[in-house]
Amino acid sequence: MSPLAAFLLGVAVTAAVALGVRWFTRWRGRAREEADAGEREVGTVSELLNLAVQGSPTGIAIFNRGGRVLMSNARAHDMSIVHDRAINPEVWDAALVAFDDLEAHTLDLDLPRRATGSRIRNVSVVVKPLALTDSSYVIAYSTDESENVRMEAARRDFVANVSHELKTPVGGIALLAEALLQDPADEDMVDHFGNKLLKEAHRMGDMIADLISLSKLQGAEALPEMAPVCIDEVIDDAIARNHVTAENRDISLTRGAATGIEVMGDKALLTAAVSNLVSNAINYSPDGQPVSISQKVVRDNVVLVRVTDRGIGIAPEDQKRVFERFYRVDKARSRSTGGTGLGLAIVKHVVANHGGNIKLWSRPGTGSTFTIELPIWAGSGAGGASAMLPKKDPKKDPRKDKEKQ
Repeated sequence: MSPLAAFLLGVAVTAAVALGVRWFTRWRGRAREEADAGEREVGTVSELLNLAVQGSPTGIAIFNRGGRVLMSNARAHDMSIVHDRAINPEVWDAALVAFDDLEAHTLDLDLPRRATGSRIRNVSVVVKPLALTDSSYVIAYSTDESENVRMEAARRDFVANVSHELKTPVGGIALLAEALLQDPADEDMVDHFGNKLLKEAHRMGDMIADLISLSKLQGAEALPEMAPVCIDEVIDDAIARNHVTAENRDISLTRGAATGIEVMGDKALLTAAVSNLVSNAINYSPDGQPVSISQKVVRDNVVLVRVTDRGIGIAPEDQKRVFERFYRVDKARSRSTGGTGLGLAIVKHVVANHGGNIKLWSRPGTGSTFTIELPIWAGSGAGGASAMLPKKDPKKDPRKDKEKQ
């Protein structure tokens, strides 16, 4: 290589190295500026810890021997561990013990119902020393156990109710069978007690079938055979199932105009839900009073299916519980009609599994209206469906749009 070529090559290499160093210096400067900016946004480690404590879903409160609250987060206040810098008396009693024995202590708090509408009723609290080698501070961790306690109570009630409800028909069957065996040659007695025996057996069979249906609906598995379902067909089938019962009671079943609305769901389950509502309306209505089933489209994407009766109505204190399993407003009437106490619970879960909601409006002595809300299937062409629905005259129906309640 000639001296001139070597000189030029050296100049090029030197320039490239200089440019590379300059670029790297600028890149490192920008990276450092970005890191510094991030640190300035978050701040010190103590600020990081404070943000972590405040954002924790667990209630956290730290206090000293003098009863002073040194740190607490919003969840601790929500769960009534501390209130206006004052410590919950039960938590403080546990803290005093922890100061002395340096052990962790667990307690369960049953909070009173508050006017603020808080749903936190049951809280589990762990009180322990902040450090095992220092008895100057204790920390309280609290978790909301309200839902777990409610579910456990519901499970106990369910088992107790099932045992009681099944015991009644089983006991009746045993007594009736014993009566039959006493004089099997008496045809009148055999006919009388045999019919009662058959009725009790059918009632127990219906209850077991409803329990199985409810168990499936409350499971995590998906609904079977989800497909577009015409609401008109669901209402027609529900009316057909209850036609004989209504005719025997001189009760007319009327329905609104067909709309062609479709929802995505299981036709058999939806029919069973609407049929249960119609059956309830018949059972709790006086002879000769009509029961109506109507449809209405709201918000262009929701269809309301209403079942209205002019029966005995439901008292306000019972309206919140009618969807509970085995809850009966009128136990005597339910016994006479052979109800299992599971119909409305099944309706509630069927509707929930279809992405809908169910509401109740009722007034004692006036009647009741159960409203099922279901999302309209996008392919049903429901955009103009609301125009197909008949307009109600508010003078004829004092309940008007009770679904808003």
